Amino acid sequence: MWYYYVVRYISERSTDVGVLVLTSLAEGPKHGYAITTDVEGLSGVRLGPGTLYGALARLEGNGLIEALPAEDRRRPYRLTGAGSVALEEQLRSLDRVTRSGLERLRLAEIPR
Repeated sequence: MWYYYVVRYISERSTDVGVLVLTSLAEGPKHGYAITTDVEGLSGVRLGPGTLYGALARLEGNGLIEALPAEDRRRPYRLTGAGSVALEEQLRSLDRVTRSGLERLRLAEIPR
C-alpha cells in the first residue's frame, strides 16, 4: 500500500502543469473544464482551478497559448506556434530522461 502513495507523491511532484496543459491543447482549442478533464484522463492529475488558471496565465504571458473569443461563458485557449515548438522540445527531453531512467533501472537489477 505504501508503494501507491510513494509513486503518487513522486508523480504529482514531478508533473509539470504547463506540459500537461500544452499537451491537452495540442489536440485543439479547449476551455478550462475541458482541459482539466483531458489532463486528468491523460495523467491522473486533477488540476484545481487556481492551478489551472495560474498555468494558463503563465503560458499565455509567455506566448505559448492564446485565448480565443469566449463561447457562452467559456473562454477557449489554443496552442501557438511557439507553444508547439516548446512542447515538442520538452516532450523530447522527457522522453530521453524516461528512456535513460528505465535503462538504468534494468541494468541495476534492483529486486522488486
